[in-house]
Amino acid sequence: MGSHPKGDAQIKDNRIAQTSLGQWIAHYPACLGSKVKDAFQGQLPFLFKVLSVNTALSIQAHPNKELAASLHAQFPEHYPDNNHKPEMAIALTCFQGLCGFRPVEEILAFLQCAAGKDTSRSAGELLLRLHSQYPGDVGCFSIYFLNYVVLKPGQAMFLGANEPHAYIYGDCIECMACSDNTVRAGLTPKYIDVNTLCEMLNYKPAPVSSKIFPCVQDPSDPCVTLYNPPVPDFTVLKIQVPASMNTYTVASVDSASILLVVEGDATATSAAAFSDLTMRRGTVLFVSANESLSLHITSPSGMTLFRACCLL
Repeated sequence: MGSHPKGDAQIKDNRIAQTSLGQWIAHYPACLGSKVKDAFQGQLPFLFKVLSVNTALSIQAHPNKELAASLHAQFPEHYPDNNHKPEMAIALTCFQGLCGFRPVEEILAFLQCAAGKDTSRSAGELLLRLHSQYPGDVGCFSIYFLNYVVLKPGQAMFLGANEPHAYIYGDCIECMACSDNTVRAGLTPKYIDVNTLCEMLNYKPAPVSSKIFPCVQDPSDPCVTLYNPPVPDFTVLKIQVPASMNTYTVASVDSASILLVVEGDATATSAAAFSDLTMRRGTVLFVSANESLSLHITSPSGMTLFRACCLL
């Protein structure tokens, strides 16, 4: 969900001719919000995804802006744009991933077979699972030197520039800067750029606990949890409306938003919409800057939504 040239979202609205989100934004750049429009040259600065990971996704890292520009200039067939790609994964289910280098003592313990019995068995099971998915891929052994992170629903990982990571299993909401630049290391049949990877990686070891990104309650709205990473490109809001509330207002912000319904049903009204909108699990709305949305919730269990935006 976004306007990257390799995956420009299509707008489904019978009031307008078939068009993409990128084309819409180009025609109506004010929809981004004045700060976002100026800061990101009239482009929507983020991509919003839902990932359902059954087979492990590649071990990878993403370049910073300077390296991204250099790689794009030299190897545009592998690095299709000049932007960085910090990203965040927010677990919808129990979610397994690899993130950052383990503390050195943990790596040594694995190598010396000195880890506890349960840890050894679980690591061995994970190694065999990855090997069954990617036979002969040396990336399977990354579990012994990268942190194995298990997120509970609602917990998040933030992956900044040069951070080695992989998604192993589970469902997540993912948001990232608007880029497709990936330097791969293993667990993939795709192009692997060993030299670039070795030069760029952040090798600083850190415990697994440091890889869980803290979220905060929005002080102005008890229904909203903020995931606000240390980059300007995006912020994610989880909106959880309890069963006791029949109506809820999605507040306006000075940024274009993409809104995704994860659970629940509602009828939505907006000053920008000519008619009511029916919202259910899987509904995706693009909301222009400084527009609010009124929800009349029809499901008895409340509603859960995620919202990606850019809070400069």
